[in-house]
Amino acid sequence: MYVYVRWRRECWASAMKSLSSSHALKPLVPVLVLVVVVIYVLVGKLRTFVTDIFIPQYHYPYAVALYFAQVLVSLLFLNLLHVLDLVPLKQYSRSLGERLLVPSICNSIHGVLVMWAKATNSYAGLTPITLPLLPLITVGLSFALKLASLPSIHISLLLSILSGSSIAISVSKGVSGVEPLEYIYAPLALILNSLSLNWLAKVSDTERQHSPDAQASIFDIYYTQLVNQSWVLGLLWLLHPDSPWQVLRQGSWHSLLFHGYLLAILLLGMVLNFTVTLIALCVSPLSAALLYSARQLLQPFILLL
Repeated sequence: MYVYVRWRRECWASAMKSLSSSHALKPLVPVLVLVVVVIYVLVGKLRTFVTDIFIPQYHYPYAVALYFAQVLVSLLFLNLLHVLDLVPLKQYSRSLGERLLVPSICNSIHGVLVMWAKATNSYAGLTPITLPLLPLITVGLSFALKLASLPSIHISLLLSILSGSSIAISVSKGVSGVEPLEYIYAPLALILNSLSLNWLAKVSDTERQHSPDAQASIFDIYYTQLVNQSWVLGLLWLLHPDSPWQVLRQGSWHSLLFHGYLLAILLLGMVLNFTVTLIALCVSPLSAALLYSARQLLQPFILLL
């Protein structure tokens, strides 16, 4: 069994390496990047559309419970892929879990804050306007954490101009419906998201220095982070004023539409979160931050056309 799992890991690693080093695919990289960005933005808009229907219609603004359920669904789906021999996974490693504790806590709180903004209709206020700052904060934290691959000064300057212009255009059109808590939650969410992406990349860089047998794959890192998040969010839910019994009692569990909307929110959120994490681990935290904020970063310029 051990030999078989090791063989699958080597096949997966060699396949990824051959794809990344293939000269035939290099001209297609810009097209592939554009496709990924477009699909990510469309999936994000679809999830926002479903959330805007689900939360007010069923009066279900429980941010902690919703994000906790998304993490559990992600864990279930990843374990299902492992059982079907589609994704090789190692057992949960305590040492890796300790190193991923910081991004797990940051990502958990960030996910709850974003869900809170959607639940309170605050995602149309200060939160999306400040989101173009995410790439800049990510660059700053990349230098602070001394990552292996750092963006150049030219890229940093270009991002500063792009982010500043995007925010200036958005602010010039007016900001409506800003919740007082948003002045704290919006910048906090940016910092936590950026710290999580950079820390994941730092852990990934450390794992690449190990021998192939002792090296944790990107799926191992993602799985370990999800396990950590399940504990963090479970504890947070137990301590939250909205108790698990109250959240479960308020659900319209007899309605098929309720189940459909809820499942769509969880699955779409799982896809979005996995995509950003994958980009942070395989490419760079800056690329993940650009993907995450692509819609809010480019939308003001598109509206000017």
